[in-house]
Amino acid sequence: MAVTPYRVTPARIGNSSGLRLPAAFYRDHPQFAGVAGQMEVLDENTLLLRLEPEVPQQEEAEEDSLLLGLFLDFLSRQALTSDPGPVLYTEAMAADDDELLAGVTVEAAEEPLGG
Repeated sequence: MAVTPYRVTPARIGNSSGLRLPAAFYRDHPQFAGVAGQMEVLDENTLLLRLEPEVPQQEEAEEDSLLLGLFLDFLSRQALTSDPGPVLYTEAMAADDDELLAGVTVEAAEEPLGG
């Protein structure tokens, strides 16, 4: 990928100061339009700007939501059309589950599920 330099200019934004990116940057990289990010000072004359686009995450969440919905619809149909029909979860079943899970520990995930 060829590196294209973009000139930034100082800008007054409300009571704050900022840097204005040229329109060409957003034409070349529309995925960064309207996104937030973080800036780090690498040395006296160098900044590193990391932009964090959110669009792919939203699309993934919508896809996950659709898949989960379809899966739950499938489970509901299966439960309602099976021969004995839905089965109530009893205290005896809960006791069996407790016995099976005795001594089992679950470690916390480093990242929340889905993100």
